[in-house]
Amino acid sequence: MTRGRSLGAALATCLLALAAVWLVDAQTGPVATEGRAQASAPSSQPPGTAEATGSVEPTEPVPGLTPVEYADLPPEAHRTIDLIHAGGPFPHEQDGDVFGNRELLLPTHAYGYYREYTVDTPGSDDRGARRIVAGDGGELFYTDDHYESFRRVRR
Repeated sequence: MTRGRSLGAALATCLLALAAVWLVDAQTGPVATEGRAQASAPSSQPPGTAEATGSVEPTEPVPGLTPVEYADLPPEAHRTIDLIHAGGPFPHEQDGDVFGNRELLLPTHAYGYYREYTVDTPGSDDRGARRIVAGDGGELFYTDDHYESFRRVRR
């Protein structure tokens, strides 16, 4: 009888562990492979480029996001956007990784829709807090506070 209870407890523990893994996977999306998450249906063009969708880069406002003119971005952001449009090479290993939009501050899309890129901060010993997030639809977003807020880049 004791052995049957032990087996039942072990089975219950296994099932709980599997359910926890499933829940985490459902919240975080596909598992990363070689440091890069796999996006579904990758485009042949880099995200954030007009060529990615065959249309002009959209500039319509996003509710809740203050726009920022391209000309008003720091020069380091211009360099990052130029690299995005050129398809790289990027100076930081993490550039081009999937941005999961966990903060839910950007419009909701499937996991893998957004990619993040570093905007260097002069004088910083690390990557700093500034990023460009590019969507597969050509849109670009700028954050200077490490994802606490975003502004839609307008050209």
